[in-house]
This record gives sequence, C-alpha cells and structure tokens, in this order.
Amino acid sequence: MLQKSGHGDIAKPVKARKGRARKAWIFALLLGAAGAGGYYVYAQGPAPAAAQMATAPVVRGDLEQNVTALGTIKPKTYVDVGTQVSGQLRKVLVEIGDTVKKGDLLAQIDPTVYQTRVIGDQAQLENLKAQLAQQRAQLDLDKLRDQRASRLLSSQAGSQDAADAAAATVRIGEAKIRALEAQIKQTQATLDGDLANLNYTKIYAPMDGVVVTTSATEGQTLNANQTAPIVLRIADLDTMQVWAQVAEADIPKVKVGMSVYFTTLGMPDRRFNAKVVQILPTPETVNDVVLYNVLIDVPNTERLLMTSMSAQVFFMLGSAKDALLVPPAAVRPARGPQRGGARNEATVRVLVNGQPEVREVKTGLASRNQVQIIDGLKEGELVITSPDPAARQANRPPMPPRMF
Repeated sequence: MLQKSGHGDIAKPVKARKGRARKAWIFALLLGAAGAGGYYVYAQGPAPAAAQMATAPVVRGDLEQNVTALGTIKPKTYVDVGTQVSGQLRKVLVEIGDTVKKGDLLAQIDPTVYQTRVIGDQAQLENLKAQLAQQRAQLDLDKLRDQRASRLLSSQAGSQDAADAAAATVRIGEAKIRALEAQIKQTQATLDGDLANLNYTKIYAPMDGVVVTTSATEGQTLNANQTAPIVLRIADLDTMQVWAQVAEADIPKVKVGMSVYFTTLGMPDRRFNAKVVQILPTPETVNDVVLYNVLIDVPNTERLLMTSMSAQVFFMLGSAKDALLVPPAAVRPARGPQRGGARNEATVRVLVNGQPEVREVKTGLASRNQVQIIDGLKEGELVITSPDPAARQANRPPMPPRMF
C-alpha cells in the first residue's frame, strides 16, 4: 500500500505560481517593446521614399504677374437727349441702332401752344411799336408848341403859365416814350423766350453717335416743369470704357497709365489691350467688400464691344520672357541666416540621385501657378512639390507621456 507525502501537495502550487509569473514577465517585455517601437515611429515618422515624392520639372516659359478684377463695359461718351418743354411727343424720327450726326432732327414735340404764344408776343410788340411812333410824333408837336410859347413869352405876348405848360407837356411826352421803349424790350424778351421754346419742340442730335436707348414713344405727354424727360440716348461706340472694380488690398498696385488687357465672356481667347486712365477716389461697398472703380479706355472701331458686357481685367505688374519656372508648392521661405536677407531668397528641394537636396534660390515674379527662379536651378531639374517631412515633424504635436 502506497503512502502520500505531505510535501507533494505544497510543491504543485509553487510551480504553478512560478509559471504564471514567468508568462507575465514575458508579456510585459513584449508590451514594452511594442510601445517603444510605436514611440519611435511616431517621433521619427516614415522615411520618405523617392517614389512617394511629388516632383515637377524646372521649365522655361513666359510669366505674367498681375492683379485681376471684374469690370463692366460702357460707352466712354454718351448724351441723354431730353426735352426742355412740355407737350405731346408727336414724332420720333430715329430708332435704336441708327447712326446720327450732330444737328440731325431726332424728334418733335407738338408746337401748337408755343406757336400761339409767339404770335401773341409778335402782335403785342407791333402794337407797342405803333404806340411809340405815335408818341414820338406827339412829342415833336409838343416841342413846337413849347418853342412858340417861349417866343411869345420873350416878346411879352404870351403868359408864363402857357410857357410852363408847354414845357411840361414836352417832358411828359419824353417820359411816355421811355416807358414804351421799356415795354418793347420786355415784350421782345418774352418773344425771344417763346421762340426758343418753339425751337425746343424740335429735338436735334447734340453729337455724332449711335442711338442706344429710347425712353419715350410717340403720343406720350412729356412734363418738363420739374425735370427734363429723357427721350433717347446717343453714345459714341468707337471708344468704350471699362469700369473695373479693384479690391482695396490691390488698389495701391494700380497706377494711371499702367498697361491692362481684358477678355469678355463671349470672346475669352481675344485680348483687348488698353491703359488705365483714371482711378476714382470714392469706393463702393459690395457685401462688406470695399471696391474702387478703375477706368480703362479702349478703341472699338470694330464694334466688337457692346454696352454692359462683362470683362475679366488683368493689370500688368510685370512680365518675364523665357524664364525658369517652378510650381509655387516647391518654393519655401528662406530660414536661418537668410531671414535677414533679400525678399527674393528662398529654398527649393531638388531630387538628386533619388535623394532630396535643399538648395537656396533667388525668386522673381510669381503668379498663382508659377514662380520665376532667377538663380539656383537649371532647366530640367526635378523639384519636390510634396510637403517637407522635416517641416511636418517640426509641427507634430508632442508625444503623450508613457504609462507604466
């Protein structure tokens, strides 16, 4: 019969505890190694591979640096032709699109009322002139009587009263003549005004141009007592003017005399070259944006430009021909000692033998799509346009503290 040992029951649990402790220690080592590896990957980031870098070649081409704005095309010179007298519009002798010369008859107001006024003024004027002639004849007679009375008084054949009365009659006749002459002048002035109003019933072209709009129709009654009603508009379409709205951030760059070109919605491939002629000092605010109107004159002998067309305007700040060009994404501001240098100093990463190489360059003009390189690169070299891992690492947030 076998006997059990009293120490065997104690040995089994001890071995089990040692096995579990060894497994926990191994698990802790593995967990620590995984954490260290994760920290290394987070801190260092994945090593950039040449195949993963976005590159672009250095090319030669032309570059323009400009300020862009939207504008509206209007005639540079135009006149709103109105009427200075009230009445019914009897005739309109032109239509929209007609070419007119200065002095051409455009429209006519009913002249009946003004004709009657002129006839009345002329009749009154003739009446006053007849009265003046009569009064002058009477004055001549009064002067003769005055002379006779004076001779009789000097020979003591006449009385003093008769001589005084004759002299007074002469003075009264002279006063009546002056009054009639003043009335004649007043009536003549009234006649001249009514004749002018009668002439205003015929509306003539004040300039050469094209009829672009009409605001009144035949038979319409026009009231000119308060404001002059507009009948039509004549514009000179041989010279148009672009009203470009430039943002306040760009307006300091725009100068009078600056070269400009623009395109229209219907002719995007046609460039119209012009010059800046005026910058209006008073801005307009559109949706909380401050805009300044810049006026640009452009010849329009071909009549391709029409009123109210939209224009995309480019103000030329500079241009470069046959220049070395790279994408803006490849250019980085200069760091370190270059910070105090010229504004055109920058750095570019160049792919050399599959590895990135930082190179200092000097830049020139810049647009939205290209940057001119004055010095530091050669045509055909590959520049890296993808983000710089070093810069990305510098902006990486700090690693959270490890937990034990």
